Amino acid sequence: MVERLAQPGLFSASAKHLDPWLGFVNTLILISGSLLVALAVNAHRRGQGERVTRRLLVAAIAVSSCFGLIKITEYAEKFGSGITLVTNDFFTLYFALTGLHFVHYLFGMVVLAYLAWGTSSREATDPRFAIWLESGGLFWHFVDLLWIFLFSMLYLLW
Repeated sequence: MVERLAQPGLFSASAKHLDPWLGFVNTLILISGSLLVALAVNAHRRGQGERVTRRLLVAAIAVSSCFGLIKITEYAEKFGSGITLVTNDFFTLYFALTGLHFVHYLFGMVVLAYLAWGTSSREATDPRFAIWLESGGLFWHFVDLLWIFLFSMLYLLW
């Protein structure tokens, strides 16, 4: 935000190269994934069975994978049109912030996959699994929340 205040014209012109609709769709995807994770945690808490929990986690992974596909497509489009990390200060921050978010997203996807796998093993009956499930869910919600800030700062503020 400090850089935006220092260079409002550059940031405004550069932000117009981003598609706010893609950012909005990605926001809906991550919120939907978070809802599915919350439902999985709730199903496990209520003792609805590992099968229900696993299905919800797998659904969260499937839905959330669309975020990754859209982001990779968006990056490819930017690079294809000559926009890179060194184009200007806006795109340096754009790629750094969204790239860091993408790393957290990928780690979160690995966590969700591990948890989904864990529901099909004896780990699911271990009381500590509930702690792992809730902690993984909280991390996923953090990734979602971080995206909401990035979406607002990069895609919506012109």
